[in-house]
Amino acid sequence: MAKFQKGQSGNPGGRPKAVAEVQELARQHTPDAIKTLAQIMRDPKAPPAARAMASNSILDRAFGRPPQTVDARISHRAVRDMTDAELLTIAAGDPEHDAPTETEH
Repeated sequence: MAKFQKGQSGNPGGRPKAVAEVQELARQHTPDAIKTLAQIMRDPKAPPAARAMASNSILDRAFGRPPQTVDARISHRAVRDMTDAELLTIAAGDPEHDAPTETEH
């Protein structure tokens, strides 16, 4: 893999021009796309899943997607100090039976 010089961009040309062109073409259809989503959302004959997806799409574009929570539990113990049972519990992702921390021994 090539190494970059300090202070030099790994992508000096920026995003490919074709991507920007496609985005601009897509943005030209935004009003029609929103109208279509609204029609699907209001159509009582549309499948409920389609109506829900259209509703969510409109809300996502209006307000952004809701924040996602991440459960990031950090163990301050070195892996080499854990028992096989503790490591298997962590690997299984079992939140009910998390491996004990150092203070729980």
